[in-house]
Amino acid sequence: MRGMVFDIQKFSIHDGPGIRTTVFLKGCPLKCLWCHNPESQQSGQEISFMPEKCIGCGWCFQNCPQKAHVMEKDKHVLRRELCIRCGKCTEKCYAGANTLIGKEMTVDDVIAEVLKDVPFYETSNGGMTISGGEPMAQFKFTEALLKEAKKHKLHTCLETSGFAASEKLLQIREYVDIFLFDYKESDPDKHLEFTGVPLAGIISNLLEIDRLGSKIILRCPIIPGCNDTPLHFKEIANLAGRLSNIIEVNILPYHPLGKSKSARIGKEYPLENNDFTEMPEEKKWIDTIQDMTKVPVKNG
Repeated sequence: MRGMVFDIQKFSIHDGPGIRTTVFLKGCPLKCLWCHNPESQQSGQEISFMPEKCIGCGWCFQNCPQKAHVMEKDKHVLRRELCIRCGKCTEKCYAGANTLIGKEMTVDDVIAEVLKDVPFYETSNGGMTISGGEPMAQFKFTEALLKEAKKHKLHTCLETSGFAASEKLLQIREYVDIFLFDYKESDPDKHLEFTGVPLAGIISNLLEIDRLGSKIILRCPIIPGCNDTPLHFKEIANLAGRLSNIIEVNILPYHPLGKSKSARIGKEYPLENNDFTEMPEEKKWIDTIQDMTKVPVKNG
């Protein structure tokens, strides 16, 4: 069993309880306007290109089979229409101007990395979190990772948008200790506009896993100018109140790091003029929602 992994983040403290190792999988059916991991959307490998790091060694010019690396007006340019994402240009790019995003790994490969941090899990009640992208886009690999983690008695979290076939979510439910379930927008039309997918099935999946007893942390990205509205805050509180097995609501304040990541992989970033959320504004969001629900509301 092999899957496409784009990062394994050690000592993660924001992806579930305790100290965790977060495994980021490639592939996502959503196209959120504010996506902070745009390199996760495509299922295959991608080339990240940062020309400002180039030291002019000439490796990529000489070894790219498609001649996609060229000089234009004295600038190093990657012509992505020619690039086949073979990764040849990254093999000896010691300056890190070209890097390959995405690595095919076996379940054993991943679990071996995760198990290196068992002492941290034991002292903090942490474990393994699978994130993305959307882990359900690599369902069989995600299921196999969760099963193997449970063989080693690891605590598991699954971060998901909930946009998946309900039978698949129900199939892996027994191997997930906590679902980190995204709730991006409460208005169905805006949800479709912001993410590219409908809302109804996501809510249905959330309510069903809750009915069956799964523990849930509701994770809510708040994006100024998109979903930072009183109506959405009210609906976050209402939804939290409907869930019997919710632990807490996490507010995820917007940050613009997806913009630079998008540029590195040759994508346009849809949002403009957005900056890091200031702490007073973030606290205001949290306090507003907390006033409407008994469920704990925290920074995520």
